[in-house]
Amino acid sequence: MALSEEPAAGAAEDPVEDPVEDAGEDAALACGAALESFGESAETRELLGHLPAVLADRSAREGALERFRVIMDKYQEQPHLLDPHLEWMLNLLLEFVQNKTSPADLVHLAFKFLYIISKVRGYKTFLRLFPHEVADVQPVLDMFTNQNPKDHETWETRYMLLLWLSVTCLIPFDFSRLDGNLSQPGQERASTMDRILQVAESYLVVSDKARDAAAVLVSKFVTRPDVKQKKMASFLDWSLCTLARSSFQTIEGVIAMDGTLQALAQIFKHGKREDCLPYAATVLQCLDSCRLPDSNQTLLRKLGVKLVQRLGLTFLKPQVAKWRYQRGCRSLAESLQHSIQNPREPVTQAETPDSDGQDDVPEEVESVIEQLLVGLKDKDTIVRWSAAKGIGRMAGRLPKELADDVTGSVLDCFSFQETDSAWHGGCLALAELGRRGLLLPSRLSDVVPVILRALTYEEKRGACSVGSNVRDAACYVCWAFARAYEPQELKPFVAAISSALVIATVFDRDVNCRRAASAAFQENVGRQGTFPHGIDILTTADYFAVGNRSNCFLVIRGLGGELMRQAVCILIENVALSKMPFRGDAVIDGWQWLINDTLKNLHLISSHSRQHIKEAAVSALAALCSEYHAQEPGEAEAAAQEELVKLYLAELQSPEEMTRCGCALALGALPAFFLKGRLRQVLAGLRAVTHISPKDVSFAEARRDALKAISRICQTVGVRAEGPPDEAVCRENVSQIYCTLLDCLKDYTTDSRGDVGAWVREAAMTSLMDLTLLLGRNQPELIEAPLCQQLMCCLAQQASEKIDRFRAHAARVFLALLHADSPAIPHVPARPELERLFPRAAVASVNWGAPSQAFPRMARLLGLPAYRYHVLLGLAVSVGGLTESTVRYSTQGLFEYMKEIQNDPAALEDFGGTLLQVFEDNLLNDRVSVPLLKTLDQMLANGCFDIFTAQENHPFCVKLLALCKEEIKKSKDVQKLRSSIAVFCGLVQFPGDVRRKVLLQLFLLLCHPFPVIRKNTASQVYEMVLTYDVVPTAVLDEVMAVLSSTAWDAELPVVRAQRNRLCDLLGVPRPQLVPKPAVR
Repeated sequence: MALSEEPAAGAAEDPVEDPVEDAGEDAALACGAALESFGESAETRELLGHLPAVLADRSAREGALERFRVIMDKYQEQPHLLDPHLEWMLNLLLEFVQNKTSPADLVHLAFKFLYIISKVRGYKTFLRLFPHEVADVQPVLDMFTNQNPKDHETWETRYMLLLWLSVTCLIPFDFSRLDGNLSQPGQERASTMDRILQVAESYLVVSDKARDAAAVLVSKFVTRPDVKQKKMASFLDWSLCTLARSSFQTIEGVIAMDGTLQALAQIFKHGKREDCLPYAATVLQCLDSCRLPDSNQTLLRKLGVKLVQRLGLTFLKPQVAKWRYQRGCRSLAESLQHSIQNPREPVTQAETPDSDGQDDVPEEVESVIEQLLVGLKDKDTIVRWSAAKGIGRMAGRLPKELADDVTGSVLDCFSFQETDSAWHGGCLALAELGRRGLLLPSRLSDVVPVILRALTYEEKRGACSVGSNVRDAACYVCWAFARAYEPQELKPFVAAISSALVIATVFDRDVNCRRAASAAFQENVGRQGTFPHGIDILTTADYFAVGNRSNCFLVIRGLGGELMRQAVCILIENVALSKMPFRGDAVIDGWQWLINDTLKNLHLISSHSRQHIKEAAVSALAALCSEYHAQEPGEAEAAAQEELVKLYLAELQSPEEMTRCGCALALGALPAFFLKGRLRQVLAGLRAVTHISPKDVSFAEARRDALKAISRICQTVGVRAEGPPDEAVCRENVSQIYCTLLDCLKDYTTDSRGDVGAWVREAAMTSLMDLTLLLGRNQPELIEAPLCQQLMCCLAQQASEKIDRFRAHAARVFLALLHADSPAIPHVPARPELERLFPRAAVASVNWGAPSQAFPRMARLLGLPAYRYHVLLGLAVSVGGLTESTVRYSTQGLFEYMKEIQNDPAALEDFGGTLLQVFEDNLLNDRVSVPLLKTLDQMLANGCFDIFTAQENHPFCVKLLALCKEEIKKSKDVQKLRSSIAVFCGLVQFPGDVRRKVLLQLFLLLCHPFPVIRKNTASQVYEMVLTYDVVPTAVLDEVMAVLSSTAWDAELPVVRAQRNRLCDLLGVPRPQLVPKPAVR
């Protein structure tokens, strides 16, 4: 029994919280409370109002019924949303029922609708709205005269009538007042009391659901003060006679016994103890003679157990056991008040001596408890669950010593001679006793070992095994104990319970048991607060994670291994740093194997632990090699050096990305003497990892870690300008290292995770900064002017791009190199201008991650020719981006610069040439070309190039047109085509032949194969005609009419005719269809 499916446990009269209600509320919350109100109110009102109209048509009638059922079923999880609408729905339907002229079929149909409502909302809530005045008793009774108990098509009518009659029985008047004079001359009339009882008895033995409603009617009717005096004894006689003459071996007998047992159980539940007590012993004796435990009918055995426990509760006085254990207060207000007044005092109730004597316990109670204990071993779960609830209820009214005896009897169920049913029933009973405070802490030392055995219970039966229900119920016991006891009571058992629950959570093969164990563990972590590593375990092995078997056995299973692996790596590092005397010891080989195994199998470690374990392994390797693989100071053991370097270089080509990451960082962590004579080989291997190939294009993390390794190696081996390239960074290899790092600034790889290339670019920027500062401090002459210019320009580009985090990082690196003064970095392009634009004091407080602060400052670099190309490349991607703040402030910065050069033709020519060069260099590179088209559209629309319109066929617009045509040639990218249309419409403002060519391109797009492109082109051309004076006045109205009235998403022949008409009006040659070459 999974916790999410736990049956009801607890009675209304018991002052103990009901976990099922909590579970129901939790289930509703888990559904997300997707509905906020009854949204089909209008449809339902119309549906109910048209019932007379659909009555004659069977198909329409069934359709209306089915539609109403579908509407109501939507609210099964949130039936309370129906409450504001129940009254008017009931009134609409009762109008048909109470109307004397309504056809019988309409009445039956109305009751079908009423039944659907009661099923969804629950009859107890719905019945309160039914008319239940004195005047309603006779009409409801009279309706039964027209009912045929054997008509199985109309059972809903009889079911609802019986429930309606049960609520009218609650009127506070003696029924004899309704009868008047019963003996009039010539006729004899039955009393109302007799008629109701006759109806109830007749429907207790029918085979449909009306039997359940009849039991409800009996419980409400027979327990009335006026009826119990006259009819209770006779009804109980009738019931016992029915049970005595019925046999559970026949269908008729089963039906009769079912209805009778339901009625008796309801009577002894709702009746007053003093009224029912005189009959309880007789009923118990009759029930014993029925031998229900021998029946193969599950429902009869369940009803028998239910009636037995109600009889037992009748024998005992209703009371709250003074000796019970109580955790805190049931009232939240009282709990809070107590915690304020006594913040450190645990809220528990001490065990007090029982003041009640055992003389008050009737001898029949022993028989009742014996039968309930037998019920705990029943073969069906619902019987065992009912027996467990009965055990809990009975124990709550017993003296302390007798209740403890009951607990001992329950513990006897946990014998390996007993079946799995007995173990399951015993677990349910212990949970009931625990949550009701009837299992005292002194008994926990006996109970907990039993529950721990139940958590691993399994019994082989032939080719299969049983016991999952026992393990599930044991988890429920742990869940219940977490809510029932104070932490100090369970503290001695925490280690055993927590480890057992973790094992069940991870290793149990049954998904329900894994989930139940996870839920129980979570409950203990939340309510007890004493489970070790509780939150860490929960975040890994939560209720949903354990639902997947492979995830449990292959991922979560590593929970202990991952923690241990990380801990051992930390131990190795600390042992090595402490210089403990293990040199030459065999344990070193074991430690090295563990580190190597960890680095090679990082892909098998859960993602949330992988980074920590990788870092721990790399740190352990660095310390281990420095201390235990050194033959003498500054000299590596040749064998270890050869083996490790060869191993890690080989694994750099592994098909597993995480293996590449681990081995790259391992090479970066090797001490300088380990790299001596191997530096060139190691750098070549890491350089190969940074190259993008089709098979490893998505290995961005491997490229990132390779860059980190290169940077760390440079710091480790140091700089010697004329040193050997196999031992240090020198004149011979520095250019190659720079080229590797600079190439990685062009990594814009994207996959399902997004721009993963940004990780590589970030690592490349950090590595470039570290290397450049290292060279600047030691050998500044190795920093060549072209390399420094390329470095600063690439950083400026990154500082102008759209992702806030990486833009901020690029700006910080840029400024760190600019403001480095110990000594200054040589060959920084335009250093004086940069220092004027970015004074050290002013930029220290700038938030470069905020677009409003970053873009206006970076756009100033457009005025420096050395930086213009790269800054414009970065800004173009940002201006044409998607994020509103990025687009706004990058556009603002760009336009501020354009405003400054509007009256400087030479500067504008230079800017236009750079812009076209950016476009040409990035043709068909959608990452740049699509946002660049959007940027060009904004610049043309805002008149940034108005000065060029004074010259016909200006080279800028001619080349821009050619580039746009090349960009969209054979393209099927709708976004790119739309952006190009906007640019073409902006180019139409330039005079000369270029305008005719632009119009030709637009008219070609008016007949594009994609209807959406045709419509978009027509719309933008229409706006273009309104904005720019490019259409002769004589044909303007006609052009506008064609553009606006044509259905441009129609068939191409129709569209082509209208397009050609526009060509004729504007003097543009009609495009000609080019026949496809014949296929030979």
